[in-house]
Amino acid sequence: MKKFALLLVLPLVLSLVTVAAQKKEDSAATSEQHVALNPDDLKWGDVPPGLPPGAKMAVLSGDPTKKGLFTVRMQAPAGYKVPPHTHQTAENITVISGTFNIGMGDKFDEAAGKSLEVGGFVVLPAGMKHYAWSTGDCDHPDSRQGTI
Repeated sequence: MKKFALLLVLPLVLSLVTVAAQKKEDSAATSEQHVALNPDDLKWGDVPPGLPPGAKMAVLSGDPTKKGLFTVRMQAPAGYKVPPHTHQTAENITVISGTFNIGMGDKFDEAAGKSLEVGGFVVLPAGMKHYAWSTGDCDHPDSRQGTI
């Protein structure tokens, strides 16, 4: 009977330890600091490897190289194209200026995409294959949990 009870309790204990560790990690990853920025405060740099050269990016909060929430802003020149790809976490995009286009699927197909104008917004669930392009100079912030 003791062995049977141990067999029942051990998985429960291991599950609780795993859940506690995940909560601690999530709490650390989402701990926020006060951030107040004006456009002139942004520090622009080249987009990270994995994205085509030509666009610029500024980190507004968090650290895109680490697990956890972060927000970046991206400037893409007219004609900028991002090939089909996925992310491990959801991605939220809001268009600040210009026109940004988004499409879903394994193949880059502009005819199947959707045009987002100023104020446009899209949520891309984790693992969703998508691609993007700009038809005019555009700005958009990217709020995501994970890394680029």
